[in-house]
Amino acid sequence: MKLDTSAIQWSAPERERAERPLLVLLHGYGSHEGDLFGLSPHLPLSPVIASLRAPLAESGGNAWFSRVDSPTGNPDAARVDESAVAVLEWLDSQQYTSVSLLGFSQGAAVALQLLRHAPTRFAATVALSGFVTRADHAGDAELEAVKPPVFWGRGTDDPLFDDATLDHLRAWLPVHSTPTIREYEGLGHGINGQELSDVGAFLRAHS
Repeated sequence: MKLDTSAIQWSAPERERAERPLLVLLHGYGSHEGDLFGLSPHLPLSPVIASLRAPLAESGGNAWFSRVDSPTGNPDAARVDESAVAVLEWLDSQQYTSVSLLGFSQGAAVALQLLRHAPTRFAATVALSGFVTRADHAGDAELEAVKPPVFWGRGTDDPLFDDATLDHLRAWLPVHSTPTIREYEGLGHGINGQELSDVGAFLRAHS
């Protein structure tokens, strides 16, 4: 599995990317690289932003892993691994002083899986309205030792994930990361202004 590098939306031209932090955006299911890129004006100015397109065409957009035969919030971990590895392979070709992640929904699941593959690689990870795969991972033990900073935010009215999915994530985060957890009253499966403000402050503090 490979990323379509021609589809990446960048916040700066190539000549202006060297020796700067990188912030990678990972969109949700059935969406596209332009979706989260619209948040760019509300994010810190110092990192170069790269908004990626998920590698699978599905549901009128793109997906990091198929939902055709996969339970919502509990996919086959091997499928999530495939996308995580594709992102890591692309990152290996980039130059940056540090790299942070911001994922929404499926993209949040990929962001947290990336941490499990490379526990020391990411300065900060933001997982919005998402989850972590339930299968154990070889990187979990190192994550327990490193405890990288993770922001997890969701709306109290988000109907997408069941209690078992959320309970697993709430138990997993404090063991494997240094978490900042925020829940937003009345917010559904989306992002509001207060969450954006909190994300910006988190990224400025850690990336």
